Amino acid sequence: MRASVIGSGPNGLSAAIVLAQAGYKVDVYEAETQPGGAARTMPMTLPGFLHDFGSAVHPMAVGSPFFSSLPLEQYGLEWIDSPAPVAHPLDDGTAVMLERDVQSAEEAFGRDGRAWRRLVEPLAKNWPALAEDMLGPMLRFPSHPLLMARFGLPGALSAKLLCDLNFHSPRTSALFAGLAAHSMLDLHAPFTAAVGLMFAATAHSVGWPIPRGGAQALTNALIAYLRTLGGTVHTSRRIASLDELPDGLTLCDVAPSRLAEIAGGRLSSAYRNSLRGFRHGPGSFKVDYALSGPIPWRAKECLRSATVHLGGTFEEIARSEYETVHERIAERPFVLLSQPTLFDSTRAPEGRHIAWAYCHVPNGCTVDVQMALEDQIERFAPGFRDCVLARHVTSPADLERQDANLIGGDVGGGSMGGTQLFLRPTIREYATSSPDIYLCSASTPPGGGVHGMCGYHAATQALKRKH
Repeated sequence: MRASVIGSGPNGLSAAIVLAQAGYKVDVYEAETQPGGAARTMPMTLPGFLHDFGSAVHPMAVGSPFFSSLPLEQYGLEWIDSPAPVAHPLDDGTAVMLERDVQSAEEAFGRDGRAWRRLVEPLAKNWPALAEDMLGPMLRFPSHPLLMARFGLPGALSAKLLCDLNFHSPRTSALFAGLAAHSMLDLHAPFTAAVGLMFAATAHSVGWPIPRGGAQALTNALIAYLRTLGGTVHTSRRIASLDELPDGLTLCDVAPSRLAEIAGGRLSSAYRNSLRGFRHGPGSFKVDYALSGPIPWRAKECLRSATVHLGGTFEEIARSEYETVHERIAERPFVLLSQPTLFDSTRAPEGRHIAWAYCHVPNGCTVDVQMALEDQIERFAPGFRDCVLARHVTSPADLERQDANLIGGDVGGGSMGGTQLFLRPTIREYATSSPDIYLCSASTPPGGGVHGMCGYHAATQALKRKH
């Protein structure tokens, strides 16, 4: 039995592992010279500084039901937790800290602490069961319906409405806005609260860790385990047509439009047209920095976290995301920043540091927003630019050039708005109009994020139908 997997991102590798575990001879084909898709680490600025191309902080990876079932630590993967999962600095020189411990978070949020605990603690305490349902196919009855109802009822709200109903302090709402903004949606839109609750739950249950050595460590561990099962990864092997592949199962960790392009007549014209209609989400504009020292945050507590959300108040973050969704450039963009070398010294020369920062922009945006992004960092860390030894700017077009799945710089695998929250990319989900071809990219449920569950579910479905 043979199987081919196109793409060596976390989903492609997960699909390959599931098939190899079932006894298939699996070949993975990667277009780039370095495997990993968006989970790669490389020297982008100066010698000795190792930067993550895409993903940097991995709450969904460490909380993934599939990854958790694999002995990845035996193959070099080591997770590093910062003392606090997230820091959110404000203009008054303080920061709202999301602490790992629920009780500590409750105390830190003052009069909002009880509401925070009521919303998040049941989800955090039951994360394995919640993750099983939340990171599963959309069109099915949940295995834990009461728990999903506990998550889904408040999660169906907009982030704005959830904050209005539950929080008194603008500090708590600001923190929640940063969590919910990972959705890349208007924070007044339904279901954006679900994203905020999900990331809050992971902070208290599994943390927001970084892999020692960078995201490549996760990719390398997956490949090493796959090799023990007899699987092979071929790099610099771009597949222009599925006809190039041997007979057998084919799982595609590619964007829907890319599948329509390479499948040709092996898929029905109606199905290919539905793939072409899939909507991509906003793009990302990213800058990697080599730094002479730690970022000089006014709120020193930001040095306790590997992840910092920069955007100020709920209203400012909501305005930034609203502008992006409506294909405009935000004057003050919401910036997601990672500072891994505070906790992992292996990624920069002694005494030096790196930072990874990106903001949301319209899909395919060609505007250089570096100054606006850095102004947001400088706003909360005066003197930041004086610490910069070198920078590497990655535009949405650059992201797509280096990873063909990131259409227009969309790192989420497609918009989560409208019907695409449930139909990804079509009602078939992983299956296609061919019984031997499956889609396993982040454009399928549960969507974007480094968790491997899209690949896991696609391969599991393929095996069930094959046998």
